[in-house]
Amino acid sequence: MTRDRIPVIDLGPWLSAGPAARARLAATVDEALRTAGFLLVTGHGVDPGLRTEIRQLARGFFRLPPTAKEPYAVQVGGRGWLGPGAEANGYAEGTRTPPDLKESLSFAADGPTGDPAVDAEWFLPNTWPTEVPELRHAVEAYLRQMRALSDRLLALLGVALGEPEDFFTRHTAHPTWGFNINWYPGRDTVGEPRPGQFRIGPHTDFGTVTVLDRQTGKGGLQVFTDEGGWEDAPYAPDALTVNIGDLMARWTDGRWCSGRHRVLPPPADEPAEELMSLVYFYECDPGTDVRGTDSHTYLRAKLDAITAD
Repeated sequence: MTRDRIPVIDLGPWLSAGPAARARLAATVDEALRTAGFLLVTGHGVDPGLRTEIRQLARGFFRLPPTAKEPYAVQVGGRGWLGPGAEANGYAEGTRTPPDLKESLSFAADGPTGDPAVDAEWFLPNTWPTEVPELRHAVEAYLRQMRALSDRLLALLGVALGEPEDFFTRHTAHPTWGFNINWYPGRDTVGEPRPGQFRIGPHTDFGTVTVLDRQTGKGGLQVFTDEGGWEDAPYAPDALTVNIGDLMARWTDGRWCSGRHRVLPPPADEPAEELMSLVYFYECDPGTDVRGTDSHTYLRAKLDAITAD
């Protein structure tokens, strides 16, 4: 069962734990990332009220008529609204699935480095919907917590790999990141799914770590392992779901696997089921060499690959 392969890791004691306890925790993380590529994390310190506030505000935007959302429309990799039909994550695996049944508000790193070429591609200003002005404050507060948490996770991963704590974080002085608020409306909004159509098609993420705050439902997250195939991902209300991406798998020379996953289509027996996920994609500094590959040349190619036709 996926619950056996995806452990719950309490980050709270990590900094104060003795050598033996740290070694046991690191071994548990190493084993999980060799199999499913996923963890559940508690003791993360992320404000649950902030997560609730973002969902409430974002829902106000997603429920606007299409004409109000259209001025914010962008393509995958842009900062703004990804509307219906914009994205097909299955394309990253070479599978020509129908477009994903979701909408997203997408944000990304916006603090310039001072290098004009790098900033023009990776550190542009974000777009904030004027219809929900409170969203900016809530999201920026959440992003500060996500950045700190992601570096804590990378320190743990460094130890789990048998390396110093700064093995990964020495490459996150000025990293890129992405943040998607994904809205998964029900069938009462999107209609009957087409054959092979998902809320998010099967794929692996592209960067180092993804930190996911999700809601449970019949049309929710599934994780793939060679041993179990597709199974529902375990869920705990106070936990965040963490998975590693393709760059991290490459960084470890394939010791750890990039967690393959999908989000099921809206269920037929609950046509009004509506879910929302907060997805933080943490990467590394532009130009980082990851086992002979430029990290951000790789990331750009992957983002381009999932743009729906």
